[in-house]
Amino acid sequence: MAAATHLLTPEESHAEPHQEAVVVRFAGDSGDGMQLTGGQFTLSTALAGNDLATFPDFPAEIRAPQGTTFGVSAFQINFGSTAIETAGDQPDVLIAMNPAALKVNVAALREGGLIIADEGEFSQRNLAKAGYDANPLEDESLAKWQLVKFNISQLTMDAVKPFGLGNKEALRCKNMWTLGLALWMFDRSREPIVDWLKTKFAKAPQLAEANIAALNAGHAYGETVEMGAAVKPRHIAAAPAEPGLYRTVTGAEALGLGLVAGAQLAHLPMFFGSYPITPASPLLHHLSRLKEYDITTFQAEDEIAAICAALGASYAGSLGVTSSSGPGIALKTEAIGLAVMTELPLVIVNSQRGGPSTGLPTKTEQSDLYQAVYGRNGDAPLPVIAARSPSDAFDCAIEACRIATRYMTPVMLLTDGYIANAAEPWRVPDMSGYEAFPVTFANGEAPRADDGKLLPYARDERLARPWIKPGTPGLTHRIGGIEKNPGTGDLDYSPGAHAEMTRLRHQKVLGISADIPDQDVCLGEPGAALAVVGWGSTFGPIHQAVRRMRARGADVAHVHIRHIWPLPANLGELLHGFGRVIVPEMNAGQLKTVLRDQYLVDARSLTKVSGQPFRIAEIEGAIAEALEGTAPGNLRSDSTQLPEGDSGHDDGSNVREGLAR
Repeated sequence: MAAATHLLTPEESHAEPHQEAVVVRFAGDSGDGMQLTGGQFTLSTALAGNDLATFPDFPAEIRAPQGTTFGVSAFQINFGSTAIETAGDQPDVLIAMNPAALKVNVAALREGGLIIADEGEFSQRNLAKAGYDANPLEDESLAKWQLVKFNISQLTMDAVKPFGLGNKEALRCKNMWTLGLALWMFDRSREPIVDWLKTKFAKAPQLAEANIAALNAGHAYGETVEMGAAVKPRHIAAAPAEPGLYRTVTGAEALGLGLVAGAQLAHLPMFFGSYPITPASPLLHHLSRLKEYDITTFQAEDEIAAICAALGASYAGSLGVTSSSGPGIALKTEAIGLAVMTELPLVIVNSQRGGPSTGLPTKTEQSDLYQAVYGRNGDAPLPVIAARSPSDAFDCAIEACRIATRYMTPVMLLTDGYIANAAEPWRVPDMSGYEAFPVTFANGEAPRADDGKLLPYARDERLARPWIKPGTPGLTHRIGGIEKNPGTGDLDYSPGAHAEMTRLRHQKVLGISADIPDQDVCLGEPGAALAVVGWGSTFGPIHQAVRRMRARGADVAHVHIRHIWPLPANLGELLHGFGRVIVPEMNAGQLKTVLRDQYLVDARSLTKVSGQPFRIAEIEGAIAEALEGTAPGNLRSDSTQLPEGDSGHDDGSNVREGLAR
C-alpha cells in the first residue's frame, strides 16, 4: 500500500480534516487494462496538484479465464486537497467493467457510494461465470449504493467504428472510454493522456487515434448525457505543497533512483544482478534504463547466479546489488552467508509478498522480517532497513549503500508489493544536501603484521575490514566461505578463530546503531499512554489512525522504525516510557517478537495476513480497545487476529489473533 510521507504537525493532528478527498476504484477483467487506466488517471491527478496514494491489486495468473472472479484486476486511488496517507479504507466510486469485478469489489464500497457498471458485459454467460443467479443491476441487491449503468462496450465500439477495427480490437479501447468519463467527473485534462497515447502507439497511428476517440467519447458522454445527480463533475482543489520539482513515483522507481544515487555518493560503479520475480521485477526494468550512470544490469539464469554475480562484482570493486521476493531470497541465502563471511558490501532488496513458498505472488505481507534478521545458517548477522512508502524507498536505498560500503557488510532492504507498485507524489530532492561517502580501496599501505604479512581481515574503528580489489600489487589474499584467521584471512577453523570471528562480525553489525539516528516519535509525545509501533508500509494507516484518535483526545503516539537491525540505540528506553505498546503488522507478529526479545517490553500484536493492507478503521479500533483496557490480552479487528498458541480459524480467509501477553 502506498503511504505518503507527510508528517503531521501537532496542530494538524488535533484538527479534523476539512479538505476534500475521494477514493476511486477501477475494476475489471485482467485483460481490461485497469492498471493502465489507473496509472494514467494517477498521472492526470498528479498534474492537477492533488496529493494521492494508489493501490494496484491484480491476480497472480498471467491470464485468468475471462470473466471469472479470480481474474479480476483493480486499481484504487485516493486523492484530494489534503495530505493523503493511504489509498483509502473504502472507495467512494467503483467503476465495474463486468459482473466479476462488481462481485469481488462491491463489498468494499462505502454505503451510499457510486457504482458505474458496464451493463453491456452483464450477459447471462458472464453472470454465471461470476456466480450470480440473477442480474444485480436489476434485482435491487445494490439498493444501498447509487447505481449508474450504461453499455460502455457498445459506446466504445461506436466511437472507434470509423477506424475499421475488429470487435476484439475495438473493445480493447473501452478502458480509454472509461478513463475519459472519469477525467470528466473529476475535472481532469485529457491532453497528457492524448500525448501519451500518441507516443505509445507512434508506430501504429490508427490505434492511437482510435484510443483517443474512445477517450474523447467517454468525456463527451459525461458532458452531454444526463446520468442523474450521482454523476456530475467535481473539482478537487490542489493540495498544499512546498515549492519544488515534483513527479509521481512508484516504489520501484524511487528505489532504482536511490540505488543509483547511493552508488554515485560512494563514487562506485554499480552492478545489479537479478532474476525476474513478482513483485521485484520492476526494479530491474527501471535500472536497465539508467546505464548512463555507470550501471550494469544483468538478468541471470536463476536467483543463485544473480546474487553470486553481484557478490563477484563487489569483490571486483563495484557496488553489488541484487533483488528478489521472499522465495528468491530463500534461494539466495547461502550466497548471503558468503557475503557475511567474506565481509564484502552487498545490497539485497526484498520486495515482500505473501508466503510461504509461492504463496500469494501479487499480494503483500511483511512476513519476511524473521528471514531478513535471522534467516541464515550459522551466526550470520546483517543490517536490515525497511522503507515505509514509495518515496521513502529513495532515501532507504541510499542508506543501504552507505552502511554496506562503510561497514563492509551485506545489507537487506525491505519493501513490499504495494510499495513497489503503488505511486505517490515525490518532491525531487536537491542532491547537494546529501553527504557523500566515497570508498577508499586498500593500496600498498594496507595493514600488515610485524613480519610484513598482509592482514586482509584487520579492522578499522568500525570493525570493517579493508576493501581490496583483486589484482592490486602485493595485496593477494585468500577469500571464500570457510572460516578464517581473524587477521591474516588464512583458513582457520580452530575453536578460538571461529569464536573470535563470530564475535567480530556480530559486534560490527551491532555497532552500526551508533551510526544511525535515534528513534523519533512521528506523531504524539514520548511517554504517551499508548504507542503504536510500526515498520514498512503500515506507516500510512497507522499515522492516519493515530491522527484521528488524537483529534478525539486519545493519548496515543506513533513510532515507526526504519532500522530494523540493529535497532536504534534509544529505542528500548523510548518504548519503556509508554504505558502500552501495540505493533500492527502484516504478518503473525514478527517485529513484536523482536522488540520483546531485545527490550523485554510488553508489546502486543495486531496482525493481518489476508494479503490486503490494514484499513485505518482497524487500527483505530485497536487503539480504542487498548486505551479502554477492554481486552488487555486480546485486541480484535476486522483483520486477522490470533492469540499465541491459538490456531483456530474464522471463515477460512481470516485468522483471528490477539495481542498476546
